[in-house]
Amino acid sequence: MSDLPGRFEELLGLLSTSPVLAIVLTLGAFFAGNRLFRMLKQPVWLPPILISAMLVSGMIVILTMEYAEYREGSQWLSVLLGPATVALGVPLYQQMHHIRALWRPILFTLPVAATLAAVYAVVIAAALGASPEVLASLAPKSVTAPIAIGITEQLGGSVSLMMGGLLITGMLATLFVDLIARWFSITDQRILGFALGLNGHALGTARAFELGPTAGAFASLGMGLTGIFTALILPLAFRLTGI
Repeated sequence: MSDLPGRFEELLGLLSTSPVLAIVLTLGAFFAGNRLFRMLKQPVWLPPILISAMLVSGMIVILTMEYAEYREGSQWLSVLLGPATVALGVPLYQQMHHIRALWRPILFTLPVAATLAAVYAVVIAAALGASPEVLASLAPKSVTAPIAIGITEQLGGSVSLMMGGLLITGMLATLFVDLIARWFSITDQRILGFALGLNGHALGTARAFELGPTAGAFASLGMGLTGIFTALILPLAFRLTGI
């Protein structure tokens, strides 16, 4: 019995050198977060991804695990972000007849909204004296993670800081779109879905699919177009402004 703590530490050290522990922690937190979300009657202000993130953070602290080790091990799961984003093309194809009918409003709305989503965060952070690294990390906060990671690395920002901004943005966008829709009695799934995807990336898109397939398709469209537009424009804007 006296050797039990030492053996546990030895086992933990062995697991920390492989991706097994990080993958188990991530998947366990994911399933637990979803279960707790349902038990709490699915509050909009507390999405399952936030619950999962808090669970992972707590376990990292309890296990005295370095974040760099966890991130390196969980990269095996990060590879799946790309295929998951591409898979959103399925509902897009299924709702293509709705999208064709609204291509003009989409064409005029997207550049303005996507630009504002990046600009206001950068302007506020710059006014508060943030460094260029912080500005580069906050600018792609409304873009889905696989694209935002590439943009952040290209701009010289911090991926960890960007992911934090991404989580906060998705939560607040989902909450406020729901509130505004209730205040103004907006029930059109196309409008709600596009707003959720454009402002709330993957979190908003997940919420949109809860509303219905049409909302999910338009959220996928908003998320995808925002990512493409931001990936093309943001590096050019940073280069021209000299940030």
